[in-house]
Amino acid sequence: MNRYLFVIDYQNDFVDGALGFSGAEKLDAKIAAKVRAYGKGHVLFTRDTHFENYLDTREGRNLPVIHCVKDSQGWQVYGQTAKALAEVEAPAIDKLSFGMDVTDPATAAVLPEQADEIELVGLVSNICVVSNAVVLQSRYPEATILVDAACTDSFDKALHEKVLDVLAGFQVKVVNR
Repeated sequence: MNRYLFVIDYQNDFVDGALGFSGAEKLDAKIAAKVRAYGKGHVLFTRDTHFENYLDTREGRNLPVIHCVKDSQGWQVYGQTAKALAEVEAPAIDKLSFGMDVTDPATAAVLPEQADEIELVGLVSNICVVSNAVVLQSRYPEATILVDAACTDSFDKALHEKVLDVLAGFQVKVVNR
């Protein structure tokens, strides 16, 4: 079975930086353990990636908090998860918006040819995790897509719970809820 883990935007700025929130740091050990369990060749991770002109972008005008500027400390992956990703030599996917662009040549080059099961963990559940679940569901229409509720969270607990329902509504398997 072709199983893959996608770690979505578990970056310093979403944990304890510009857009960090209490509780995000508690996901670190669980995500790192999953990365190690999946192992080399079965883990990919995304990085929310912005530039100095962020406030001039559509996202920046709607969320005027500078974050995840490429090569900044906030852009780096957080804690033990960063170490685990390095250990398994997981490829990074730098994305300029909420969901990854699977047509981008750099992204397409690291995506698996086929997948039977894809698990998503990371931040933020009601923004980038849900966006990437949709993207991956479209890219791999026959794969089982899972989101581990114990390894994702949001600054808005009500939206977090609602998005888990939405995910289940479009046939994403939500586990550990």
